[in-house]
Amino acid sequence: MAFIAYHFHWPRAEVMNLEHAERRRWCRQISEINRMLDDKATKPIETLL
Repeated sequence: MAFIAYHFHWPRAEVMNLEHAERRRWCRQISEINRMLDDKATKPIETLL
């Protein structure tokens, strides 16, 4: 729950109202976004152009 609330700034009640499967889906999507951002941050600038 904290993972979703931290990244989306959603209040605890809103996150708690999500079904478990939906919370898991959001966690996977957030993790994928973070992986993509990390990959871009570690590549030399020439490869990003």
